[in-house]
Amino acid sequence: MGEPEIVTTSDRPDLDDQARDALRGVWPEFIFHDPISAGYIGRVREYFPSYDILVLDDGKVVAGGWGVPVRWDGEVHTLPDGYDGSLVSAVTGHEDSVPADTLVIMAAAVSAGRQGAGLAGRVLAALRERAAAAGLERVIAPVRPALKSRYPTTPMADFARWTREDGLHIDPWIRTHQRMGATTSAPAARSMVITGTVAEWEKWAAMAFPQTGWYVVPDALDLVEIERELDRGTYAETNLWMRHA
Repeated sequence: MGEPEIVTTSDRPDLDDQARDALRGVWPEFIFHDPISAGYIGRVREYFPSYDILVLDDGKVVAGGWGVPVRWDGEVHTLPDGYDGSLVSAVTGHEDSVPADTLVIMAAAVSAGRQGAGLAGRVLAALRERAAAAGLERVIAPVRPALKSRYPTTPMADFARWTREDGLHIDPWIRTHQRMGATTSAPAARSMVITGTVAEWEKWAAMAFPQTGWYVVPDALDLVEIERELDRGTYAETNLWMRHA
């Protein structure tokens, strides 16, 4: 394997299909049905192409990630409302000519079979370098911990304190950020809110919801509420804000 190449999706639009095939399977299906994301992602791609990167190995997409620039004063209590709030803040701020000073790393993914090779760290490093080059003062991320779906009834504030004997977090994705100098800030409550009919949720989750109640759904970090009498399922995901040095 040669040295991985970093490109943007605007540099290489010919890689769109390959990137989708390589990286989409990393995420659970319900993630792709966030209405806020659906309403804003087109403008994100138009406004911020320099923060949408791919990592290539011998011309093949092996990892990718993206971020959005926002205005933030550095105070924990003024953090955006997670993933959805960052999208809205970035797009509306751009359209209102509000100068950005912070990059929010929204997502990073590594293709199946390539995990554990440090590619996720390369994505984070590339995005931090672009933030610095653009003169942004801070880098933050609403992190979606890889192991949190195993503990969907545990509040994120508790999960955030679970560490190993070496002091690093038990979660590998949080550890990746920590090893790059990031620290935990606060839970991002209702970072992403996804609603759908019961039939839609049964399709997304590949499981049945026979009665009204709260359900553990594969790859969901929190419980999903099913209201059969309203034909509605609601998932409010909590992420963990981390701040990079």
